[in-house]
Amino acid sequence: MEQREVTSINLARLLKEGGTARAAGVVREAFHVGEEHFPLQGEANWKVAVSAVGGQEYWLSGEVEGVVLMECRRCLKPTPTHIHAHFQHLLRYQEGLKEVVFHEEEEEEYYTFGLPDLDLLPFLTEAFVTEMPYTVLCEEGCKGLCPVCGADRNLVDCGHEVGLSHPFTGLKDLLNPARHM
Repeated sequence: MEQREVTSINLARLLKEGGTARAAGVVREAFHVGEEHFPLQGEANWKVAVSAVGGQEYWLSGEVEGVVLMECRRCLKPTPTHIHAHFQHLLRYQEGLKEVVFHEEEEEEYYTFGLPDLDLLPFLTEAFVTEMPYTVLCEEGCKGLCPVCGADRNLVDCGHEVGLSHPFTGLKDLLNPARHM
């Protein structure tokens, strides 16, 4: 199957004849969610299949795989993180509808669409970003940034000694009554 940068699938034949339509492609540079962007290392590859299930209903299933650059939670270094996400959605065709609309009714979730060209980018983005871990480490022993000067302690020894500072440190004296006598 040819890889293409376009992130849509034409369902005109599927809408008329039924069966299954398939497509594959790539997302380059980044995934975007509002003002947030999630930069990629290389490309993210995707493939989907849309199958007629009866009436005006269709089943969208697919996967997206790539490497996103996330900040290490300790030193903020860009850290390549492999993501492989799968997704499945029920679609309903509603002729004339200009955009894809999500519906949630009692125990059923589905998307309605009305144009034969179905934009897959929202489905790919949701699956990819949802699969991303909340935080990552560049390496298990990452020393992080110095809280005094901000130096990356993995690269330099700035010489600052970092003691355990905790807002409740002063309370330890209250637990030892012999110190106050």
